[in-house]
Amino acid sequence: MELQTKMITVELTDGTPVRVEATSIGDRKINFQTRPFQEVTFAIESLTKEIAEVLHKVKPDRASVKFGIDVGVESGKLTVILAKGSSTANLEITLEWGH
Repeated sequence: MELQTKMITVELTDGTPVRVEATSIGDRKINFQTRPFQEVTFAIESLTKEIAEVLHKVKPDRASVKFGIDVGVESGKLTVILAKGSSTANLEITLEWGH
């Protein structure tokens, strides 16, 4: 199955339009004009909060978290997809403790 990608316009909370490449998830075609980007930022915020909670529990001296996202469209909504260039989900987490 070939994935359909399309440039779509999303609207930031201040009303600024931004063009984003979105991938269709499932059989539906991407056919809407503008979506609120909050659908993406809420997912990033939730993901970040959950990671921060875990880091708070394990208390490393230093931590870094790197993740890439793709924007997908599923059932007419924007969806965050954790991705690396090859479109495989990934999180890169580095934790350090001193002695």
